[in-house]
Amino acid sequence: MSFIRARRAIAAAAVTAMAFSLPTASIAEPVVESIHFLIPGGAGGGWDGTARGTGEALTKSGLVGKASFENLSGGGGGKAIGYLIENAESQNGTLMVNSTPIVIRSLTGVFPHNFRDLTLVSGTIGDYAAIVVGKDSPINSMADLLEAYKADKRGTAIGGGSVPGGMDHLVAAMVMEAAGEDATAVKYIPYDAGGKAMAALLSGEIAALSTGFSEAIDLANAGEVKIIGVTADERVAAYNQAQTMKEQGIDTTFVNWRGFFAAPGLPQDKLTAYQEAIAKMYDTPEWETVRARNGWVNIHNSGDDFRTFLEGQEKVIGDLMKKLGFL
Repeated sequence: MSFIRARRAIAAAAVTAMAFSLPTASIAEPVVESIHFLIPGGAGGGWDGTARGTGEALTKSGLVGKASFENLSGGGGGKAIGYLIENAESQNGTLMVNSTPIVIRSLTGVFPHNFRDLTLVSGTIGDYAAIVVGKDSPINSMADLLEAYKADKRGTAIGGGSVPGGMDHLVAAMVMEAAGEDATAVKYIPYDAGGKAMAALLSGEIAALSTGFSEAIDLANAGEVKIIGVTADERVAAYNQAQTMKEQGIDTTFVNWRGFFAAPGLPQDKLTAYQEAIAKMYDTPEWETVRARNGWVNIHNSGDDFRTFLEGQEKVIGDLMKKLGFL
């Protein structure tokens, strides 16, 4: 598979699963009494925002009685996965958020488990990727970043909130390769989740940051960062000032799915209730508020459809990583 075909296949796999919703009235009776959200990374990252935003919509709409949240970072997300598996019998009230990295990191062997070791609940949203720079950076566009990179490759480091070979690294490599550069030569510096990576950008430790678009929006609105490129086909309404990569002559698009998993052996009635609550969430104004605020797209697939989607991602991403030299 060619690199461009692989990129397009990733985008197509997400877009074909996309389902847009219209808001209706809130729900009177909760479908689930409570959910404990397990977040495999630190505060301020995409997983954190997805879990807390989903919990907000579910509780405010009345679909879930109450929600709690726990950040358990480490091992590129592997610590939380291992915890969920090892303590499965006591975790029936827990949903763990995850995303494309659960596929990437199992392919690279960062941790020994993969999505098949968990109960697949539901894929929920897609988040575009973005390249951002600090507010005081002389870089104002992808052309500026490429010029700086060509002048000083080692001094123009790109950071991300994932391990080397992880999703943020993969996105940075995709963008640079599509811009005609050697993707494997890019100096990538990893951080534990998006919050720490953003702090490194603001301190000047890195020249640019590869991150989720939703993570960048709040800081861009606050004037802390400049979003110099988004991996969407068209500009996103949540932050319409940001140019797409394609607008700037870089032919690459990418959507990072995010969704929820439960412990292995989850009773069927619990699984059904979780899936029902998430499915109904899309028809609430509370969810539309969260979705629009973050610039997410709705990608909803439950159960067997979620498994089929993940297996397709595993094939496409594996081929792409081989092309880029990460496998």
